Amino acid sequence: MGADKRLDHAFLNAPVLPLLPSSRYVLVSDCHRGCGTNNDNFLKNQNLYFAALQHYYTHGFTYIELGDGDELWENRSFAAIKSIHNNAFWLLSRYYKENRLIMLYGNHDIVKRSPRFTTRHCASYPCSTCQEEELFPNINFYSGVILKNPQSSKEIYLTHGHQADYFNSVLWRTSRFLVRYVWKPLELLGFLDPTSAAKNNTKKKKVERTLTGWASKQECLLITGHTHRPMLDASGTYYNTGSCVHPRCITCVEIEDLHISLVKWTLATHSDLSLYVAREVLAGPVAL
Repeated sequence: MGADKRLDHAFLNAPVLPLLPSSRYVLVSDCHRGCGTNNDNFLKNQNLYFAALQHYYTHGFTYIELGDGDELWENRSFAAIKSIHNNAFWLLSRYYKENRLIMLYGNHDIVKRSPRFTTRHCASYPCSTCQEEELFPNINFYSGVILKNPQSSKEIYLTHGHQADYFNSVLWRTSRFLVRYVWKPLELLGFLDPTSAAKNNTKKKKVERTLTGWASKQECLLITGHTHRPMLDASGTYYNTGSCVHPRCITCVEIEDLHISLVKWTLATHSDLSLYVAREVLAGPVAL
């Protein structure tokens, strides 16, 4: 099965969500929440992420995570991830209770597509009092989601994007083994995983060309993560949310009032040298 067919399959029977003037969606990808060790790339941005999550919760956004939310290639224990980052899971559980949470899976958390896994691991999490609290009971993790404006032919296709990457989709078990037992220890010595689209520019560009080509053929707007490179070009058919593991910021895509924006959250400094979390629009808003 080629990349185009894998992308087609991602949207087979995909849920369709309304895209209305009143709709508010925030698209986040590649959090890679880990176990709090030196390999936990999310750890340095956890406060930025939580601040952004609070902002979107307060302002009535629906949170859509486009996969690789949790780093389940490097880490075998989802329980340890939930324990370390239980404040984030607490807030995500509030989104879920209000039907404002949509979760997709990527290659690094592809095990979430199994109902057996979600039943065993996603029903609860350890809160700060060390008691188990309800998390995402009966949740479904999707390979793709479609946002559709019922009053026009406009459709936005959302998926992780690993389908364009043969090694990280078809051969994901081999990739997981190499990441977990080869590249994880080598990363501590400064080596980068050459099979990763996020860390290999040649591979990144190849994946982006494949995704752009598919979106052009489908005559739709495609938004993914996977490559970690944020992208929003008003003349294009392919956008990317970026990731939550950039060195000094997190990026995401906002959809509000039928406009789309690429946003960065980072630490900034007041004139008195006190720090605050700042929201910056990198591109847009672009009318849909």
